[in-house]
Amino acid sequence: MLITTANDFPDHEIDRVLGEVFGLTVRSRNVGSQIGATLKSLFGGELQGMTTMLAQGRQQAIERLIDEATARGGNAIVAMRFDTSELGGTWTEICAYGTAVVARGR
Repeated sequence: MLITTANDFPDHEIDRVLGEVFGLTVRSRNVGSQIGATLKSLFGGELQGMTTMLAQGRQQAIERLIDEATARGGNAIVAMRFDTSELGGTWTEICAYGTAVVARGR
């Protein structure tokens, strides 16, 4: 699956636009990482547990985005973006979205 944050691919023609597609996941923080994050926020530095959780969440969101684009008959996604928000203070929603298209090489 070709994926780009641009609106097109330099060496491909877009034959059909299939519409907007989403990949969504909601993650909760475990108690250990929550306590660690609280302590770390007092002294500064990277929250490694949170970084890992967000990286895994983005990967899962991309996989779900690809699944939806494939189910619609697409072989590429243009204008891909991420959106992240907190829900209730302990859950993080990660959404990957873009436009599914059928593209072919020139």
